[in-house]
Amino acid sequence: MSCTHVAELPTEPASDSVNECAECLAEGSRGWVHLRKCLTCGHVACCDSSPYQHATAHHRSTGHPVMRSHEPGEDWRWCFLDNRIV
Repeated sequence: MSCTHVAELPTEPASDSVNECAECLAEGSRGWVHLRKCLTCGHVACCDSSPYQHATAHHRSTGHPVMRSHEPGEDWRWCFLDNRIV
């Protein structure tokens, strides 16, 4: 079964942050492990290995289905709705 959500994405939006998780910073933390970028709106947030898991929280609050790694040299994408790499 293929992921249909990737085909429905808009042109990749600009990132709202280059190398930080704004939610972590607002909470006084710099303890994120890796960053992820929402491919619907460009929001950059911390991964599930990070204490606050803001990328997943962003998906839950917005319903935006696909994010990609925001780490140098990585371009894999994750579909939250299909629960798999796409």
